[in-house]
Amino acid sequence: MCVKENVEKINANIVQACKRSNRNPEEITIIGVTKYVTIERTKETLAAGVTNIGENRTEGFLEKYRHIEKQANWHFIGTLQSRKTRDVVNKVTAIHSLDRLSLAKEIQKRAEKTVDCFIQVNISGETSKHGIQPDQVHSFLHKLETFNKIRVIGLMTMAPYTNDEQEIRGVFSDLRMLRDEIIAENLSYAPCKYLSMGMSNDYEIAIEEGATHIRLGSKLVGP
Repeated sequence: MCVKENVEKINANIVQACKRSNRNPEEITIIGVTKYVTIERTKETLAAGVTNIGENRTEGFLEKYRHIEKQANWHFIGTLQSRKTRDVVNKVTAIHSLDRLSLAKEIQKRAEKTVDCFIQVNISGETSKHGIQPDQVHSFLHKLETFNKIRVIGLMTMAPYTNDEQEIRGVFSDLRMLRDEIIAENLSYAPCKYLSMGMSNDYEIAIEEGATHIRLGSKLVGP
């Protein structure tokens, strides 16, 4: 399966989803999730025009970074262990999984410049998923005020893996409303403009509900 052809199909779907929701396709950033594919396949993804690459394991990220480095804008999208923060924090464009104060402290300690972060929120309440509970996001956010190396640019979540479209839509809608509440606070350290939500099975719904960053693996790079 050719990544370039996949990109063309995905872009066409993005255009249609944006039409349905009265949005501009230029608002959508595709993050190519390459955690299960080779370095060569990752390079093919870059050549197809997807320059934002997402990895969720430190070891896999570092291996690809050694070969590709600054050809890509790197996004760390998985759970980041505090002890491995030093290996990641100065190499990435954004961290999508800020979910605890101990990690924030490590980012603050290790970062050489301000790091863009998404707060990961467990909207669905599933025990198998990481993230802060929605009712704890505001208090967590206010604790970050003194962390001058962290800029909260948005929120991230994952919907349940289900065929129930209304359940999926509800998760994405709830994240958008929480994001809007934060924007209304007008916090200088947390502009919180973006929503990282939607994967291969539900990205069109996510776009309709306000996603700005969609994380695509199998539909983009293959299984």
